[in-house]
Amino acid sequence: MRVLLATTNKGKLAELSRILRAHGIQVIGLGDRVSTEEIETAATFAENALLKARHYRRLRGLPTVADDSGLEVEALGGAPGVFSARFGGPRASDAERIRKLLDEMRDLPEERRQARFVCAAAIAWEGGDQIFLGEAHGVILKEARGANGFGYDPVFFYEPLGKTFAELGASEKAEVSHRGLAFRRLAAWLNESGVLDTARSSDKIESSTD
Repeated sequence: MRVLLATTNKGKLAELSRILRAHGIQVIGLGDRVSTEEIETAATFAENALLKARHYRRLRGLPTVADDSGLEVEALGGAPGVFSARFGGPRASDAERIRKLLDEMRDLPEERRQARFVCAAAIAWEGGDQIFLGEAHGVILKEARGANGFGYDPVFFYEPLGKTFAELGASEKAEVSHRGLAFRRLAAWLNESGVLDTARSSDKIESSTD
């Protein structure tokens, strides 16, 4: 099955492509000259993911998968939340967003630094829409650790493994991350619902008539 993945984030595209390929799903990216930020106008991760999936499904005509994900810090009232990618300004780098987060949390003791990553994965296709959620719980460190991943990974400490997400390998992170969980649920639904079998049959017919 071929799906359009509605993201311009190269780190996210690589991460999600690995997860979906393991379930027999071929991923096509949007390309470099596209922005999804103006579409993300809703108040929840789930609504934003669905907005993007529906929008690019209409434009490209392919089954479209989109996610909206971010970091919620309990002591900051859930911030940065749906504004995670724009925290510190629309053109802020990952390092600048982390710097702003740590600055806002600088006076918080360790017992008040709990946070969670949240992911909503949506698929829009000819048969309708579906949304799948995933969460990962951790603690925000006072300084960055690790060189892998992207976004807030270097300061998100995952206690069961004793590492930040940026210290985990790609496959190791996919096993425990919010995004990995949400997209495995999406892929499992595609398999269990029979959508993948239908899509594979359609692909074979298209290939035979090319």
